Amino acid sequence: MIKKDEVDTIKIERDLFLRLEFQNNPVAPGNKYRKLKYNIELMLNRGIDTLLTFGGAFSNHIAAVAQAGDYYNFKTIGIIRGEEIQFKYLENPTLRLASEMGMHLKFVSREDYREKDTSIFIQSLRDEFGEFYLLPEGGTNDLAVKGCQEILREGDEYYDMICCPVGTGGTLAGLINSSKDHQEVVGFPALKGDFLSDEIAKFTRRNNWRLAADYHFGGYGKINRELISFMNRFRAQNGVSLDPVYTSKMMYGLYDMREKGLIPRNKKILAIHTGGLQGIEGMNNALLKKGLPLLEV
Repeated sequence: MIKKDEVDTIKIERDLFLRLEFQNNPVAPGNKYRKLKYNIELMLNRGIDTLLTFGGAFSNHIAAVAQAGDYYNFKTIGIIRGEEIQFKYLENPTLRLASEMGMHLKFVSREDYREKDTSIFIQSLRDEFGEFYLLPEGGTNDLAVKGCQEILREGDEYYDMICCPVGTGGTLAGLINSSKDHQEVVGFPALKGDFLSDEIAKFTRRNNWRLAADYHFGGYGKINRELISFMNRFRAQNGVSLDPVYTSKMMYGLYDMREKGLIPRNKKILAIHTGGLQGIEGMNNALLKKGLPLLEV
C-alpha cells in the first residue's frame, strides 16, 4: 500500500543525531505514514472504501488521512473538535488542505467531541455515514504501533538513547517495542498531564522507557518567544525546520537536559523528527495575530 522508506539521519552535534522521518513518504509523511500503513492495508482488504477519524483544527493526523485518501482513492471523513470554526475553516491551512483533498468535515461541539470513543457516539456516526473504517484520534492503535516499530532499523543498536515527541503515544510505543535491551527510550509529551504513561503501557510490556514531561510549553499547540527563537536558530544552524507542536519541544528538551547534565554528553542519542511541518503556516497565522515573531520556513 503506502510505500517508500528513504530517510536520512543527520548529525546535529557530538553524539546527537536526528532522523528525518518526514522524508519517508510524499503522501502522508512522518510518523503518520507509519500509523496509516497497516490500517489502510486492512481497510482495503476488507473492501471498505471510507475511513473516518477525529482531530482538532491543526491536526497533522487529519491532514495525513485526507492526503492518503486523495492519493489512494478512498473516502475520508474528519470529525473536527469545535463548532466555532465551521464557517471559517477555509482560513485554517490544515482544514483547507483536508477539504481540498476531498475529506468530508463534520464539526462537533467540544462537549460532543469528548464522547467520541463511546459506542453511542460511534453508532450515531454509522447511522449518518454508513460503513466506515474507524481510526482513533491521532491514529494510535495496535496496527499503528506495528508500523511505528519499523522506524528503527539495522544499525540503530549503535545508539544508547532513542527519543521522540509524544502526542497519543503510538509512535513511542512502537519505538519501545523495537528498541534493544541496552537502549533507553525517552518521550517528550506535547500535552500537559500524566495520563500518557497508562496509554503507552497498553501497547508495550517493556520498561526501558520514560517521559520527559517538562517541555510541553503550556500544552498542545502552545509556544512562546523562547521556543520560536530556538526553532529559528536550529533551522539556521542545521538546515532543518522543526514543527511547532512536537519535534521542536523534543529538541529543546534534549538540548536543555544535556546542558544541565541530565543526559551524559557521551550518550549516543537518536532523535526522531516525526514531521508535522504542514502546521507551520497555521502557527504563523496565529503568531501574527499575537504580535509574536514568525517561524522561518
